[in-house]
Amino acid sequence: MFVPSQKILENYAKVMVDFALGKGKGIKEKEVVYLQYDTEALPLALTVFKRILEKGGYPMVRGIEERFQKAMFDVATDDQLKFFPKKYTKTLVDTIDHRIYLIAPTNPFLLKNVDPKRIVTANSEKQMLRRWLFEKEDKGKLTWTLCLYGTAGTAKEAGLTLKEFWQEIFNACYLAEVDPIKKWQEVFTEINKIKTKLNSLSIDKLHLTAKDTDLWIKIGEKRRWRGGDGCNIPSFEIFTSPDWRGTNGHIYFDFPLYRYGNLIKGIYLEFKDGKVVKVKAKENEKLLRAIISQKNADKIGEFSLTDNRFSKISRFMADTLFDENFGGKFGNTHLALGSSYHDCYQGEVKSLTEKQWWKLGFNQSTEHTDIIATGPRLVEVILKNNICKKLYQDGKFLI
Repeated sequence: MFVPSQKILENYAKVMVDFALGKGKGIKEKEVVYLQYDTEALPLALTVFKRILEKGGYPMVRGIEERFQKAMFDVATDDQLKFFPKKYTKTLVDTIDHRIYLIAPTNPFLLKNVDPKRIVTANSEKQMLRRWLFEKEDKGKLTWTLCLYGTAGTAKEAGLTLKEFWQEIFNACYLAEVDPIKKWQEVFTEINKIKTKLNSLSIDKLHLTAKDTDLWIKIGEKRRWRGGDGCNIPSFEIFTSPDWRGTNGHIYFDFPLYRYGNLIKGIYLEFKDGKVVKVKAKENEKLLRAIISQKNADKIGEFSLTDNRFSKISRFMADTLFDENFGGKFGNTHLALGSSYHDCYQGEVKSLTEKQWWKLGFNQSTEHTDIIATGPRLVEVILKNNICKKLYQDGKFLI
């Protein structure tokens, strides 16, 4: 059994605590950090816990045992699945300044035989939690990050040995560097150069063409592109939350989607006036339809591009965090069905009401499912003066 060295774990912890949180600035003394971890990630969780203390923060810790989740779906009534401790959860959200989640599923397909309708039922009451977190983040009072801890179960589903799987993590997160934070800062500097150029363009629409793909996406008013700010480790994507109402056409996704304990393969979606009107999948179409059946999960909340000059991820990792940052030969495009990101608004985020967000075309949902395409594609933009420009081709931004 391969186990990363303590030095690697310490580097990982420093990247998370000293850099990723605080949008690239790390935590400050006396800030409260809510650390959640899957039990397999205990060695990293303990190292992160120590680093929070070393930086003068106040850690709150919660271990997550995936077998409890399976037992819940096997035994619970619908009423029990919907149970949501409002007072407890609201107090928790009010208390914390940052949150970290260490992903480490021992059996990625533990929920494979769970009826998708029960998963949707369990998600139904979580809209309130997502709204509370968004509201606090919009006010600049909460930051978050995620990372992946390699397990034999996930490595197996990715078709890799555990050592090979961890090597992908080392490469993607720069954990073997003498100073991984310095390397991340250099990469984010380059990503921010592209992001600045994108934000200087007056883009009206995007046009994406590829195999079985011809999709138009309207950017919307007062949008900005985001990326290179520490949310998620690794993070190489540059993304925005477009006006969901202006999505038309069809798109095919060649990368498998790991979601709710299942792989969904060969996804094809067709949009009309912002809504999914046709759904196909070569495997697990039933689950895909259940995901889309949730409130506003038939609309997009994110459009993203990853440049292969930044991302060194070259393998399917059976985990969205890594797969949505895939580099490979052609980089990747991904859409997220469901909730949008408020920090893609170019204006005073904390001043807007829920009704105003909706009026601007920012989607709101309990769901946020990233679906990934990695084949060769061309992305063109139509500017507001009707000039057409090539934006992205062969895995690279052209601006």
